[in-house]
Amino acid sequence: MRHIPHHRFRKTALAVGLAFVAASTASAQSRVVLPAGSVIIVRTTAPLQSATAKSGQTFETNVEGSVGVDEFTVIPAGSKIRGVVSLATPATRQQSGVIEVVFDRLVLPNGSSFAIQGKLTSTDSAERRQIESDPNARVVLIGERGGIGGAIAGAGTGKSANNIFAALGSLLSEGRDVNVPSGTPLAVELQNAVTLRGGGRLRGSEGSTIYTASERVRAAQQALARLNYYRGSATGQLDDATRTALFQFQVDRGLSATGNLDGRTAQALGLQLGAGGGLSGSTLSVAEASAVRRDAQSLVARFRSELAASGVGRLDATRAYAQADLDLWFALSAFADNASIYEQIVTNGGNRDAAVLAGRSLAAAARRVDTAMQSARTSGQLQSAWANLRRQLTTIDTAAN
Repeated sequence: MRHIPHHRFRKTALAVGLAFVAASTASAQSRVVLPAGSVIIVRTTAPLQSATAKSGQTFETNVEGSVGVDEFTVIPAGSKIRGVVSLATPATRQQSGVIEVVFDRLVLPNGSSFAIQGKLTSTDSAERRQIESDPNARVVLIGERGGIGGAIAGAGTGKSANNIFAALGSLLSEGRDVNVPSGTPLAVELQNAVTLRGGGRLRGSEGSTIYTASERVRAAQQALARLNYYRGSATGQLDDATRTALFQFQVDRGLSATGNLDGRTAQALGLQLGAGGGLSGSTLSVAEASAVRRDAQSLVARFRSELAASGVGRLDATRAYAQADLDLWFALSAFADNASIYEQIVTNGGNRDAAVLAGRSLAAAARRVDTAMQSARTSGQLQSAWANLRRQLTTIDTAAN
């Protein structure tokens, strides 16, 4: 048996260990989650007709373009989603034809296949409202009521076809078959999250990407709230209320109404996403940064006056000061200095990522003032002035709300 010197063995073991860690890290980083509720636009590759469709029949759709999550492509162009007809009834003289479909498999161009749970939804605002009036409703195509050869509607929650027909009521009165031509766009809503392997890095804020990072979602919630589309807290969670607000915003702006926080919607909301894979996040404008600096300096002067402190730091010898009072003075002074630095970074430009990071630092300094303010003895005017300044930082404070 060949003897390996101890120092060489240690180097070899270290190299193997580092290689294993690097490989594990790369593998973990390449896994990207496409969340439940995401909507993917597909196009049919063959006609779908209630007169001939049978329950259990499968059909193929092509994903329209590529789909990304944050900075990475996860569903490349050329991918396919398989649909399954779960209910099909032809039209009669008294009743329109009905087709119910689900989607059960995603196949990528390289042959990788993933089980999914997808349901039909709509990009039409009226149809979407009807569907979402009952989140448990089965979604079906109804003959000859829509522009694609079949309207999309929610139709009760029971397993029986009779329950579906009863729920649809007068929607079935046309007495015509569903006739969806080949090439028709359909909207597939994922009912479960799908973990995929991230592909190539996207260039900046491509329209096809779906943003899911909490920082980006929070910024969207704040923007939607300012526009009166969203009334919840800026949680950073892409929940039903946020998707509904996004959908209505998209309808009003003439965007593809999916409820996804995609690149085009983010741009329309004024979100700064960073180009070339840069940091996502918002920055204040030069005017806003200058206003924050001025207000911060005014606050320091006001609190200095409340402490009866001179311009050179001389304090009232007859006054009993509390630790909390000095803590707040230091925190406010530090915040004013930070605000001045932030203004310089924003004004001079040159590195947007640095401006985003500087905004996070300024927001952290503001939170230290929040903490100090809770224990210090301050006037109502000072508290009100700080609250007003704090609202100016909403767009850059990703930990707010």
